[in-house]
Amino acid sequence: MDKHTVAFLLLDVAVIIAAARIGGMIARALRQPAVVGEIAAGIALGPSLFGLLPGSPDEWLFPADVRPLLGALAQIGLVLFMFIVGLELDMRLTRGRERAAASISVCSIVLPFGLGAALGLLLYPSHNVVDGMEIGRLGMVLFMGVAMSITAFPVLARILADRGMMRTVPGVFSLAAAAIDDIIAWTMLAFIIAVIQGGSPLAVAEIVGMTLVYAVVMFGIVRPLLAKLITWRDRAGRLTPDILAVILVGLFLSAAATDVIGIHQIFGAFMFGAVMPKTGAEQLHRDILERLEQISVLLLLPMFFVVTGLTVDLTSIGFAGLGQLALVLLVAIAGKFVGAYVGARVSAIPTRQSAAIAVLMNTRGLTELVILTAGRDLGVLSDELFAMLVVMALVTTVLTEPLLRLVYPDSVVVKDIAAAERRALAAATAPRVMVVLRDPAGTVDDLRARHRRLLDCTTGYDVVLAGLLTAPDRTAQRLEVGVPVVPDFAAIASAIEKLNLLGASLTGAGSASVLCRFSADPAADLDAMAENANADVIFLDSTNRDLAGALRAAPVAVVDEMIAAGAGPGRSTITCVAADSRSGRTAVLLAAGLALFGSRSLTVVAAGSRRRWLADLNSVVVQGVAVTVMDPRRHRADAASFTVTAGDDPASGVAAPVTVVDDTGTSEESLSDRVAMLYPAPADEAADLPAARDTPPPNITSSSPERH
Repeated sequence: MDKHTVAFLLLDVAVIIAAARIGGMIARALRQPAVVGEIAAGIALGPSLFGLLPGSPDEWLFPADVRPLLGALAQIGLVLFMFIVGLELDMRLTRGRERAAASISVCSIVLPFGLGAALGLLLYPSHNVVDGMEIGRLGMVLFMGVAMSITAFPVLARILADRGMMRTVPGVFSLAAAAIDDIIAWTMLAFIIAVIQGGSPLAVAEIVGMTLVYAVVMFGIVRPLLAKLITWRDRAGRLTPDILAVILVGLFLSAAATDVIGIHQIFGAFMFGAVMPKTGAEQLHRDILERLEQISVLLLLPMFFVVTGLTVDLTSIGFAGLGQLALVLLVAIAGKFVGAYVGARVSAIPTRQSAAIAVLMNTRGLTELVILTAGRDLGVLSDELFAMLVVMALVTTVLTEPLLRLVYPDSVVVKDIAAAERRALAAATAPRVMVVLRDPAGTVDDLRARHRRLLDCTTGYDVVLAGLLTAPDRTAQRLEVGVPVVPDFAAIASAIEKLNLLGASLTGAGSASVLCRFSADPAADLDAMAENANADVIFLDSTNRDLAGALRAAPVAVVDEMIAAGAGPGRSTITCVAADSRSGRTAVLLAAGLALFGSRSLTVVAAGSRRRWLADLNSVVVQGVAVTVMDPRRHRADAASFTVTAGDDPASGVAAPVTVVDDTGTSEESLSDRVAMLYPAPADEAADLPAARDTPPPNITSSSPERH
């Protein structure tokens, strides 16, 4: 290269980066994925726009001797992008919904493939020559079929994250279906490329055989070796340059292997990402994607967009081709929409949600552009047909956002999230408490040991374990390719699985259910979760005490887990220090439940009429709880007791493992009514057991906390 070539290369890189960022900003302002604007900017720099200006600036800005260098950078960007696609393909996202996801995926591939193949037969006479050579009919027909079948998994995932649809029916099923769709479509494309490249049956068989050997090596040898990266990263505490170097070396070797085999380098990159460890690797994935974003999104992918744009001349379509373009758009949109909609309805998904899934599955984006580039490299797409299909990729992606808001507006998203959380709850047979666990880390045994005192308070209640994961800050990265969105989906799935195991271990509780959210506003999300769960009490540990005053949906109990001395409520006397206030009455209510389901012994330290307090607690007294009412002036703190204190109680100097904050509503119903409602005495027990009295009855030691 001479200095002139180097100077133009550097100039072109600067122009391309600036154009891609401006295009992405415009697209985001129009509520579109940034990649739409970046692709449009790449096309604009080519003959479609710059070529129409006086002096053809596309010719002198991107001279012939610089274009191969840009093409080389574009190929590296393409390899990195396909690695990201494979890395984000996590089949755990399909867990529990395999049948419906498979139905949606298969229907959204079979119908578009059939229609695309028929369209290929129809258009073949008009586009059967490339560079003076006739295209094989079979190759073009098969390629048109698979080009119509693709869904852009990365863009779909980012749309779901941007709309907050991760926990809705369309969100979970479209993401799972897109994951299966990716596997089927890429496998089909690999086979079709083998057919096109091989020519003869023997050559095709050779390519397929070598591909199978490659797949066995990747899954049987490379995948177990890559699993060691998790331990390496955790031991280092970060993604070191050595770890990233190992990943990049393996990536480029894998891409080179598939290129030598004859099925294109994109499959080697995709496969290497697919065999990367998934379970327990969420932080590793985030680190990798955040590192690659800097070089891939900002530098290399824009090169791919421009190199593609330089070969796309939209003016070549002409008026005569507008009818063919309309037919391409009709087949692409209708085939994918109808196929996905039918697959969803067959799985008994409601009409509106099925329509939203069908819209999401129509997203093609950058993934479609990769497929089309492979087809052009294989020589099965004429320049005019390539331009039409690029327009189709852009139009289907642009339509996704407005159509989704039309068929599935934000108000419906909020309702569906609430409905999904309610469906996740077991039927209530006892008072329901919501136990809040922020960013649950470690194993189930770690969580059980760390929150022993908090979980002890759930004995006898129906429990909702509320996992609240800190939401990543994506305000500056909306819908960017390379932003680690899918690891967040995997993280929430992993948290739900862990909390389900924790709930199953709560032998003293009634039913155990799990709710989980990413949250940028913990108080608002906890209030919404508590309202959806119809929680009677919210349990927080002391590290989240700052949330207590902000919650309104239910009374709050803060359990001080920092106090090592003293036993849990199942093994010690429950002592309640309460003022004659709303918070005080709620503290007594909570203490009554802990005693009923735990120690069967309750001491209430409160001013006022002892007889009135005992009458209020009659519902639990007749169920065998020994209740004692003491004057606060005579009370001494007992280190062995499990103390419940109202948040506004003047005697707050008493050691208080549980503090109650109750600022919910203005209802002034009596404590007696609240106790009777939450802890009703069975009819036979109410008839047989004595009423409340000033002197406590003896403890009923034969009662078991689990009998409720």
